[in-house]
Amino acid sequence: MKTHNQKPLINQIHRVQGQMQGLEKMIKENKYCVDIIGLSLAIQKSLQSLNQKVLENHLEEHVGHQFRTGQDKTVIKELSKIYNLKNK
Repeated sequence: MKTHNQKPLINQIHRVQGQMQGLEKMIKENKYCVDIIGLSLAIQKSLQSLNQKVLENHLEEHVGHQFRTGQDKTVIKELSKIYNLKNK
C-alpha cells in the first residue's frame, strides 16, 4: 500500500478503536440498548468505509498490473473471494 494511503486508514482505525472502547464502556455501564446499537452501527459503517478504501487502493495499485502480466485468473479469484465474504 502506498504511504500516502496509509495515514488516513490508520487514523480511521484509531477512531474505530476509540468507538469500540466506548461501546464496551456503554455495555458495562448498562446504557440504553438503542444507544448501544446506534454506536455499533456507526462502527460497522466506518469499517465498511475502511474496506472500500482498501479495495480501491488494491484496484489502483495491483489489479491493472496483474491483468497486464497475465495474472487475470488470480485477480478474478481474489475479487470473487472479497465479493463472497462481503455477501455472507
